[in-house]
Amino acid sequence: MSAEYVPGTCNIGAGEIRQRQVVAGIGFLLFITSAITLFAMDASRSARLALFLPLMMASIGWVQSRKKFCLAYGFMGTFNFGKLGQLSRVHDKSALRADRSTALKILLQGLAYAAAVTGLIYLLPA
Repeated sequence: MSAEYVPGTCNIGAGEIRQRQVVAGIGFLLFITSAITLFAMDASRSARLALFLPLMMASIGWVQSRKKFCLAYGFMGTFNFGKLGQLSRVHDKSALRADRSTALKILLQGLAYAAAVTGLIYLLPA
């Protein structure tokens, strides 16, 4: 695992990665419990669209942990390999562009995963 900042590739260390894994797990748990509840209540098909939010939380947390890159830090121009919350600033403009590009890709990837699973759940028979 990388232990240093690499523009557009790695902007978080082990503690931050673990935090993203926890967020992904919480999002997945919210998705599972919400889906079970919706199907148990025989809720309308359109109510299933609400599953997008916990799926988005889970997918973005998961993608960030896998890529070792925080999308919020990428957009803000920061990184962290120390204590949680102890951010350092990116000063190089080309590094900042690379970080923002990667952050956007992570956001779009998370959106795609959440939309795909939400769509599948929506299409399931009642």
